[in-house]
Amino acid sequence: MARVCQITGKVPVSGNSVSHSNIKTKRRFLPNLQTKRFFLAEEDKWITLKVSSEGLRTINKNGLYTVVKQLRADGEKI
Repeated sequence: MARVCQITGKVPVSGNSVSHSNIKTKRRFLPNLQTKRFFLAEEDKWITLKVSSEGLRTINKNGLYTVVKQLRADGEKI
């Protein structure tokens, strides 16, 4: 599975690892992803989402059902 947040769309980005002697080598910055199960009370079922920590904050702020409804409108299969 890809390392992509289902809520925010965060993906890995590339950058440089810089040593003490200022030698630069390529590296990847990975998003802080968690696989989390949520109970969707409106549909009386459990759903599993791969979300970043920012995605969890979005769910806490807007509510799970609102976020899932928006994802389905965008074409995500949940």
